[in-house]
Amino acid sequence: MTTTKIALITGGSRGLGKNAALHLAAKGIDVILTYRSKQEEAEEVVNQVSANGQTAAALQLDTSKVATFADFKERLTAALKEKWGRDTFDFLVNNAGIDAASPFAKTTEEDFDNLFNVHFKGVYFLTQTLVDTIADGGRIINISTGLTRFATPGYAAYASMKGAIEVFTKYLAKELGSRGIAANLVAPGIVETDFTKEAFGSHPGMHDFISSITSLGRPGQPDDIGPVIAFLCTEDARWINAQRIEASGGMFL
Repeated sequence: MTTTKIALITGGSRGLGKNAALHLAAKGIDVILTYRSKQEEAEEVVNQVSANGQTAAALQLDTSKVATFADFKERLTAALKEKWGRDTFDFLVNNAGIDAASPFAKTTEEDFDNLFNVHFKGVYFLTQTLVDTIADGGRIINISTGLTRFATPGYAAYASMKGAIEVFTKYLAKELGSRGIAANLVAPGIVETDFTKEAFGSHPGMHDFISSITSLGRPGQPDDIGPVIAFLCTEDARWINAQRIEASGGMFL
């Protein structure tokens, strides 16, 4: 009897995290998702995953607050035992994120610290906290950005945090390889989600500009990214490790 695999997705209540959860469910993978404040959105995703025939749960977590991670691990372990009769899960998708665009010269220390806490410190220490709860042979998927390859003014701080995650992912792959755990990155280009809604709304020509510098001629959609994350959690991706997979439709080539 094959045990159903379980994926934990941070920030899985909306945007790319939600899309990844639904595509994982479509591949027969159960899902635990975290949300920061909007429990109703998270429960709706749980319902959609359940409608696809998979088991799901939602847990509150603010990934910027490292001091809460031990408590989160306890709640996660309790959910695993209650719903799955297990004390481990298989796939960790570090997806939770915030945006704070500003020119380098105008970036505030507060904005920098907020980005750092969510996009690097939080990812680093949440992964550390949960590493003994990830089953041997599991996967870690970290979310990066096309902005680590090409530079767009206004994202110096954000892209720097993601650059750190790209280095971190290689070290995860190296240090966890003895347990059969692979670690990879998915780097989206510009995707039309609530994460980028303000940017598109405040720059009326942005859609046409993004289309013009993307080889496939349009901005990305969540359905362009979720399947890539889900694929990395399948057996077909078993030999992919320490890789940065850019899913941008060919931006700035």
